[in-house]
Amino acid sequence: MSEGRRLVVMRHAKAEAVAASDHARRLSHRGERDAAEAGRWARSAGVLPDHAFVSTAARTRETWSAFREAAALELEPEVDSGLYAAGPESALVLLRSAPSDAFTVMIVGHNPTMAQLVHLLDDGGADPEAFAGLATGFPTSAVAVLQVEGDWVDLGPGSARITAFR
Repeated sequence: MSEGRRLVVMRHAKAEAVAASDHARRLSHRGERDAAEAGRWARSAGVLPDHAFVSTAARTRETWSAFREAAALELEPEVDSGLYAAGPESALVLLRSAPSDAFTVMIVGHNPTMAQLVHLLDDGGADPEAFAGLATGFPTSAVAVLQVEGDWVDLGPGSARITAFR
C-alpha cells in the first residue's frame, strides 16, 4: 500500500462504574491519565488528527479532551449523538462523511463497536506486531491506526490496513 490517509480509532478511557445513566458515566482518574498518555503517544508517533468524531457520552468527550490537551491539539471534534449506540456499519457511514481534505481522521467511541470497526476495515495485511496487540482485545484507551487508500466516502470493509496499535 502506498502512503494514504490515516484513521485513528480509539476506545474511550476507563470510566466510573456507576452514574445517573450509562451516557453520564465520567472518566476515572486512571482514565484521565490513560487518555492523556494516548495523546502524548499520538503526538510522538505523528498520528494527529485533522478531523475527529466523538460520541456524545461523557466518557468519550472527556477522553477526547484529555487526549487533545496532551497531544497539544486545538481541533474541535464533531460530536455525534448516533455514535453512542452505533454498530460498526453505522460508524463506517459516519466516517464516510469526513471532509474530503482531511488526511488523518479520528473516531472516539465505545466497544464492541470500535474493535469491530477495526476488524471490518482490515484488509488482511496488518502489521504483525499491531495485529498481535489487537489479539489481546481492545481495552479502554486502546488506539488503532489504519492506513486508508482512496477517499473517505469510499471507505468500506477490507479497505484499510492496520499499521499500529497502542
